[in-house]
Amino acid sequence: MSHLSNAAQAMAAVARTITDDQLANKTPCTEYDVRALVNHLLFWGPSLAGAGRKEPVPLPAATETEVDLADGHWRGRLLALLDDITSSWAPPSAWECETSMGTPQTLPAPVLGDMIVGELAVHGWDLAVATGQRLELPADLLAHLHDAMIHGVEQGREMGMYRPEVAVSAEAPTLDRVLGLTGRDPAWA
Repeated sequence: MSHLSNAAQAMAAVARTITDDQLANKTPCTEYDVRALVNHLLFWGPSLAGAGRKEPVPLPAATETEVDLADGHWRGRLLALLDDITSSWAPPSAWECETSMGTPQTLPAPVLGDMIVGELAVHGWDLAVATGQRLELPADLLAHLHDAMIHGVEQGREMGMYRPEVAVSAEAPTLDRVLGLTGRDPAWA
């Protein structure tokens, strides 16, 4: 199973147990509460899947914050989207050449794929801690993600994906070190 698939499954496990009354909970991703973070994932998810298929996906007419969760079907939409992202990145060809998230800027597919692994793992953690859960990620995924982040964190900061690094001990668990690289405090509560 791929790292991307594992990260998507871990996020799905968290999403399955989020209750509607938790949508207003704050998250460690300071610009989002749980509702806004789910909106963010629903808004950008089709572009993440499209990148795996090397197909541009036009962004919806609504802005990211206008995606409607009031219909109560947000969980099913998020789970279906995670499945779509996983299946679009499953073929080896998804990890070849260059791709984009529907913008003119392209990146090597392995770089963008690893960014998506990071997006799913880190936002999965955001959702988990905001709703009193624990995110379960395999050790090999975390080791791979840490190595990928070390090499791409500055580019991620330039793209606005990460905040300034939070200092974390070199002996801390790998997930904590990954979170620190993204600008999150692993002890957030």
